[in-house]
Amino acid sequence: MTGPEIRLLEPGDVADVAAFFDRVPEGDQTFFKESVDGVATVESWLAEPSRIRLLARDIDGAVIGYVAVIPGVGWSSHVGELRLVVQPARRGEGVGHKLARAGLAAAVEAGLSKVVVEVVAEQVSTIALFQQLGFVAEALLEDHVRDATGRLTDLIVLSNRADDTWATMATVGLDEVLD
Repeated sequence: MTGPEIRLLEPGDVADVAAFFDRVPEGDQTFFKESVDGVATVESWLAEPSRIRLLARDIDGAVIGYVAVIPGVGWSSHVGELRLVVQPARRGEGVGHKLARAGLAAAVEAGLSKVVVEVVAEQVSTIALFQQLGFVAEALLEDHVRDATGRLTDLIVLSNRADDTWATMATVGLDEVLD
């Protein structure tokens, strides 16, 4: 069985991506840093060429995941923030891993040398996913996030020195396994 198709967000994907975000549980949406509400929002993303937005479609064409790389500005213009969402029913199947790798590759291709991701400390499997991709814990922010019920929780910032990681992967030929 082949994995999901990973590709850049295109105008023809807008309605499907908006529908994907509509299916994300409210509890997960609490942790989004930007609006993902509706077709108009997704359309507006197409006007932001500096932001990399990729989606994953399963064999039936349904959107099952999304990753964005948001480049920093000014003195942080070499850093990109990776934001990843996978349909809950498809988690644990490798979709997130494939999307995160594609996002990391796209970040390097865009000239970013460091990629960071913020993960709620309780999301142990998500932290493990990023560690498998060479991310390391860089900061623990205690009681930094408030969930939908008002409960405070810790946030972990993981980082990947993407330029160093990518150079190592290219040296041993692992960069070629990225679709």
